[in-house]
Amino acid sequence: MAYIQADRPSTGPGQGCPFCAAPDKDDADGLIVHRGELCFVVMNLFPYNPGHLLVCPYRHVPLYLDLTDDETEEFTRLTKAAIRALEAASSPMGFNLGMNQGAVAGAGVAAHLHQHVVPRWGGDMNFLPIVGQTKALPVLLEDTRQQIVAAWPGE
Repeated sequence: MAYIQADRPSTGPGQGCPFCAAPDKDDADGLIVHRGELCFVVMNLFPYNPGHLLVCPYRHVPLYLDLTDDETEEFTRLTKAAIRALEAASSPMGFNLGMNQGAVAGAGVAAHLHQHVVPRWGGDMNFLPIVGQTKALPVLLEDTRQQIVAAWPGE
C-alpha cells in the first residue's frame, strides 16, 4: 500500500525522485549495493522478488537514448555485475531484465531511467500477485542487500 498510495516524483531532478535522493544517503539507508562513477545499483524498495535490483545513472534522465556513451557502457557493465552478484548470493534459476520508459509503459518513476534486474526461481509465484496484486517476501531488504554487497564481483 505504501507504493500504491505514494506520490510519484515530478519530472525534475531532486524533486522527490528516489533515484536522485539515494546517492546522497549512506549505502544502507539508500539501499545502495554498488556505486560506480556514472551509475549505481540500488535495491528496489518494493521488490517483485528478493534481490530485485535497479541500475540507475546518477544523472536524472528519463530515456535510455538520453545516456551518454560512457553512461551506457557503465550501465551495461553494472547490469552484468548485478547478475553475477545475484547468482553468487542466491543462485536464481533465471532473471527478468528490463526498462519501462514512460508512465504509459509502466514506469513507476518515469522521470529517472532505471533498469530492473529481477532474480527468478521456479515456483516463485503464488496467489498473492493475482488476487491481492502484491507478493509476500520472507526476507528483509537490508539482509538481502548485505548478501549482494558481499557477493559483488571485484572490478
